[in-house]
Amino acid sequence: MATANGQRGPRRGGMGRRRFLQVTAAGVGALALARGGARVAHAQLEELYRLARGEGQLNLYGGGPTAPFQASGNQFAAAFPGITVNVTGGFSNELAPEIDRQIAAGNMDCDITILQTLQDFERWKRANALLPFQPDGFDQIPAGFKDPDGTSVGIRVTGVAFAYSPGRVPEENVPRTALDFLDPKLGGLCITCYPHDDDVTLYRYDTIVQKHGWDFMDRLMVNRPQFIRGHLGVVREIMADRAGVSFDSTTSSTAGAQANGGNIVLLIPEEDAMPIWPQSAGIFRGAPHPNAAKLYLSWLLSREEQARLAPGTWPVRQDVAPPTGFRPISEYNVANDFRAFVTDEARIEELRRRYEEYIGPIRGEPVI
Repeated sequence: MATANGQRGPRRGGMGRRRFLQVTAAGVGALALARGGARVAHAQLEELYRLARGEGQLNLYGGGPTAPFQASGNQFAAAFPGITVNVTGGFSNELAPEIDRQIAAGNMDCDITILQTLQDFERWKRANALLPFQPDGFDQIPAGFKDPDGTSVGIRVTGVAFAYSPGRVPEENVPRTALDFLDPKLGGLCITCYPHDDDVTLYRYDTIVQKHGWDFMDRLMVNRPQFIRGHLGVVREIMADRAGVSFDSTTSSTAGAQANGGNIVLLIPEEDAMPIWPQSAGIFRGAPHPNAAKLYLSWLLSREEQARLAPGTWPVRQDVAPPTGFRPISEYNVANDFRAFVTDEARIEELRRRYEEYIGPIRGEPVI
């Protein structure tokens, strides 16, 4: 069992505009030489900023807890004065239908969205609703973390791992494998999201059931697990000692809470594969502020911003090291088929139905 201690301090503000332009222009220097040198790349980025500043705004729709998107938007706005960032937050499966309505009406409010529901990007691509864009560093992103045509691209990699409260679970009872969560000593202490409500959680459950069979679910339900809407809720319940353990705790929320002194410990399992996925971004055709969206995505994928990612997230760029305390994502035992999983719509619907039969209907408000 590997322990991710997340020893890195709080994430500092993003780089300023001048530094971003210098770093990005240098990064594309070799390519730019064919067009007249790095000065060309710098001039192109300056022109993109000029156009974005003329638009004056950026409408960002972010799937998941709202606070990180607001922080990112504030840092971007500080680096590029004259551009106001408007953030609309919520669950990915709630934001996507709103974006669908805008597409159908031909009246886009969303410029760029960042979601975990990769199947939405796939269908928006089929509908020709996404604007292809390949910012600097696109060639450094593995094929599994991007659309080859540039209609969507991962901006960071997140995983779902184990977590526990040291106040509720003695060290000798800490789960080391998925089957350890079936121990009667952990009765009533395990918490996860509803698998039929969250696709990442559904993938987490599926990786376990594929390995251990549906008997795992029979025995888990005997152990009286708790369910909640949202991975931030999982972390909060464990930190408050209202729950004790989880095999469905996102590495980003858990490591961030642990680094800030929270009553929670992140464990990345060795025996059971850790599901990972690229939190991905896409720009829409008909977006009211397309240049601001392109500039924002270029900023997110710059080497310097990728190097500033918070503990528990990994850069999508292969030429950027992971946060302190973590190994490169390729060095962990991971399940990296999330895109194929969520785009198999018939199987997804069948799994949701089956888990609802085990657990019952979704209850409670989302924790964002």
